[in-house]
Amino acid sequence: MTPSFASQAACGPTLPQDTAPAGQAPAGIPYPKAIKSFVRRAGRTTTAQAKAFADQGPRFLLPYSAAPLDATAAFGRKAPLILEIGFGMGEATAHIARVRPGDNFLCCEVHEPGVGALLKRIGEHGIENIRILQHDAVEVLDHMLSPGSLDGVHIFFPDPWHKKKHNKRRLIQPPLVAKLAARLKPGGYLHCATDWQPYAEQMLEVLGGEPLLANTADGYAPQPAYRPLTKFENRGLRLGHGVWDLVFMRRDLEDSIPPPEPTAR
Repeated sequence: MTPSFASQAACGPTLPQDTAPAGQAPAGIPYPKAIKSFVRRAGRTTTAQAKAFADQGPRFLLPYSAAPLDATAAFGRKAPLILEIGFGMGEATAHIARVRPGDNFLCCEVHEPGVGALLKRIGEHGIENIRILQHDAVEVLDHMLSPGSLDGVHIFFPDPWHKKKHNKRRLIQPPLVAKLAARLKPGGYLHCATDWQPYAEQMLEVLGGEPLLANTADGYAPQPAYRPLTKFENRGLRLGHGVWDLVFMRRDLEDSIPPPEPTAR
């Protein structure tokens, strides 16, 4: 599962009532002209995915709004809120939501076939605790999520940007991590995973440098039980690729403030 992001692009405020032509997403869903912090991947929305937009979209797609999200209203209940950035085709997202029914999952992704695929899984499995924002996740963080509003963040297999000259395009960079840490509640967690070792090393350095976060492991973490092995990941493991999980926890505010320097006598 390779997310397109770093994250995500816009779902319009309304969805059409009629179904789309075969092989196309429903008409009438506007998309922003300027896209930030992700790369739009090629891909065609299938007939089944387009039908999922029409059938499941009105309930499970949230419109972007430059105003704080009322998560209780959006999900119809009050529960721990987990943000996922870049869910690819939604395989792991749907699995995690099913094994953690007590949590609400707010999922950002711009790749239209991926959004359609997750909506299809939602319908097939009767999943109730997912809402999707088809919008740039950075703008969602900036305008829809208040400080201390998240109980967790998932970022699984973001684009590694293998070439050194492209490393600056990687999602996991200090400014974004600072935004994420600020929006976590004390005790909330940030879980990243990658199958590219140089990126894993960068993640460990960047996350370890954020004063609001503390590593839950001595380096890389064991794979949490809730994260499944996807087809993409299994294929990589068969080819001898490694997979690295990193799980950091939001410190209490007082724990993140360095003690004052001793005064000279």
